[in-house]
Amino acid sequence: MEEIELTAVQKKMEEFIRRERLLEMGDRVVLGVSGGADSVCMMELFAAIREAWQLELLVVHVHHGLRGAEADRDASFVQAEAEKLGIDCVVERREVRSLAAERRLSLEEAGRDVRYEILREYAKNWTSQKDGLRDGCGSETLESAGCRPAKIAVAHHQEDQAETILYNLLRGSGLKGLGGMSAKRGQIIRPLLCLEKKEILEYLEKRHIAYCEDSTNRENEYTRNRLRNELIPQIRREINEKAVEHIVEAGERLRQADAYFEDQAEKIWRECGVTKKCHAEGDVTGLADGTKSGAESQVETADEIIYGMERSVLLKEPPIVRTYVLRHMISMATQSLKDITSDHIDQVTSLLEKETGKRINLPYSLTAWTEYDFLWISKWNPAGHVDNQPSISLIMKKIPYEKAQEIPQNRYTKWFDYDKIKGTLTVRTRQTGDYITLKDGRKKTVKAYMIDEKIPRELRDRVTLLAEDHHVLWIVGWRISEYYKVTEDTDYVLEVQADGGRENG
Repeated sequence: MEEIELTAVQKKMEEFIRRERLLEMGDRVVLGVSGGADSVCMMELFAAIREAWQLELLVVHVHHGLRGAEADRDASFVQAEAEKLGIDCVVERREVRSLAAERRLSLEEAGRDVRYEILREYAKNWTSQKDGLRDGCGSETLESAGCRPAKIAVAHHQEDQAETILYNLLRGSGLKGLGGMSAKRGQIIRPLLCLEKKEILEYLEKRHIAYCEDSTNRENEYTRNRLRNELIPQIRREINEKAVEHIVEAGERLRQADAYFEDQAEKIWRECGVTKKCHAEGDVTGLADGTKSGAESQVETADEIIYGMERSVLLKEPPIVRTYVLRHMISMATQSLKDITSDHIDQVTSLLEKETGKRINLPYSLTAWTEYDFLWISKWNPAGHVDNQPSISLIMKKIPYEKAQEIPQNRYTKWFDYDKIKGTLTVRTRQTGDYITLKDGRKKTVKAYMIDEKIPRELRDRVTLLAEDHHVLWIVGWRISEYYKVTEDTDYVLEVQADGGRENG
């Protein structure tokens, strides 16, 4: 190993903090410390720069209620090390296993969510306190009282960044996911993203600083662990020893590209977007005869706001720019893009060249539809404009599947094997050629199924279907196709919840 000056890592981190503007003088910083090498190194480095930056520090350790005595050891270790450094430390215990079951998440996801929830809560409480952990700001505003929002520091390093980028690449992601983690996102900062794992370990070794090892990090049950323990080391050994550095550099360029396209999309929306409002009785009125979207703040009494753009404007843009404009429109309609996938964007894009009146349902109860020269997106549903449209909308979410998880038996919540879905899903009523798969592998037409189940003739054309081409995953309110059922080999689940009525059952 190369010799590293004891101050080199500290210097490198401080340069990164200045370049990325992660800290200001006098900041309060909540440090998320697990007891592992990375977070212990971060705690030591923050203790080293505390005086120069006039920082106030608080260490928060989250005990997940897993790993028994090993987890107890980690909590005691963090408390002892923080005390040696003169940093206040709190330990919060949560039963992650029960939370994972309650939220239908993997243990890994539930643990991460709980950690960030607790870190944010401590940062929020600390922000509202003017002179330390006990004295509040009273009725003053945070800014006038000198209560600059507390920051949350987490210990992700370059290998974590490379792992995140590869994970997103292999699972399918746009530029945002391929850009990896940001050094700063809101109040969360990642000051170790400039460091390689070997630099962290050498720093601790040179200073004879102990740390804890989480035995589950060596297990390869999770995809991320396999990337960390197997794939990345193999790439380094057999392809390029600087692979991690190059992956991280590529991620930075992709983040820059993502930021550029987002700016372009916002510019196109400002120039060409149209915002309208619709009332409960169903009429739609434009703002100042359809003025552009800058007037959307005037819509205060609308029951629902709809966002539109001329199809010709979208079609003349390069595909990647068009994608970002559509994502921008969706984000305005729902304030979240968490469950919006590339498949959803492709479905909306497909509407651009279809006849007026065509529509699709999206997550968050959104609808996208065509109306003459325009494409519209909103939670307002123009069902009255189209014949034989489904009476129930579906909310879809992709989640990891743990083998011990109980599959929901709710009539209006169903799980499907995500990896068996190869095409684009549609929510619609029946079409000629629709079929489901039975337990013995035979196919049965939806028409025959409806006749056998004695579904009233007048209701059959209103039953909501979730379909991949003509293969129907779910006749909502009745049954699902055996082909898409969750099995022991399932890695990811598509959870689908019916939203909008019970007419189908």
